[in-house]
Amino acid sequence: MTEDAQILIARLLAHQTLRREDKLVKRALSDEIFRTELDTRLKACGMKFMDNVYADYVTLALTRDSESKVFGTKETWQNNNFGLARDGVALLVVLWSLIILPKRERQEAHQLAEEDQNDMFGKEKPLPRAEDTSIGISYRALLADFGDKLGKKTRMDMNLGQLARVGFVERKGDLILEGPLLDLLMDTDTLKDRIINGALSDIFHIPVPRTPAVIAADSADNIDEEPTPDNE
Repeated sequence: MTEDAQILIARLLAHQTLRREDKLVKRALSDEIFRTELDTRLKACGMKFMDNVYADYVTLALTRDSESKVFGTKETWQNNNFGLARDGVALLVVLWSLIILPKRERQEAHQLAEEDQNDMFGKEKPLPRAEDTSIGISYRALLADFGDKLGKKTRMDMNLGQLARVGFVERKGDLILEGPLLDLLMDTDTLKDRIINGALSDIFHIPVPRTPAVIAADSADNIDEEPTPDNE
């Protein structure tokens, strides 16, 4: 078992990602004792095993405790180790929102990419794989919708090339598709609500939640906007 854990870690370090169908990866996902040993070995090196049921791959990442010691060794804090500029990070978030969020909805509904409607008995089947539910987006549509905000064509092409090289996306003609890392290295719990209800709420056409603070603010606005009576 010790040797298998060592081999799996070495393979992940060498190849960056491995498919969930890999023999040792399947063992890490199903064997609690093996997973504990794997996590213990990785934690001793400041790393952790990354997987989620929506992704077809697994990878390694730094633990939160290690991030500042690794990324904060220079005078200027690095917010990523891929060399992405701010517009590159913004493009990554947009791609995650437009590719991963719809894919996850299809997976949870047990709906394949080519299906027009849900299978009545679909939820009794296993969760569909990412490659069967991930559609991707058109490059031309992305450029038309976000080009002006993401540095126009030259910068967007440069950042797309960098995201493709490190494994976040794949390019097939006009299509930009999910890469092995796109659904693994994004903080879904933090990003999802912020993106859907904040930065991209206009795109997804989802109303802002009616929290007490929002209701109070709306009430104040309505009071301020009430017309004053005409002087007689």
